Amino acid sequence: MVRDSAVAIGAVLALLYVFPILTGVVTDPRWDRHLQQIGPMTAGLDIQATTGLSSLPLSPWAGLGVLTAWAAGALVAGGLVLRLRDG
Repeated sequence: MVRDSAVAIGAVLALLYVFPILTGVVTDPRWDRHLQQIGPMTAGLDIQATTGLSSLPLSPWAGLGVLTAWAAGALVAGGLVLRLRDG
């Protein structure tokens, strides 16, 4: 989606870390849990969990679904940019 590799790396790192940073700032427990459930880093870490599953914001399979949705969204956005800008 971006042509500069440094910008691409920065965008990926920003997407990974923005949700954990926001959960530290938000004081409402409902919003905190919701941000944990939609964040790609939390979803990826929940996939790896084998113990203490009841305390996680997502089950491992739900985490896999969230991570798949992020990957699919990136592929769709990249495909649209490729088709509209470069096509």
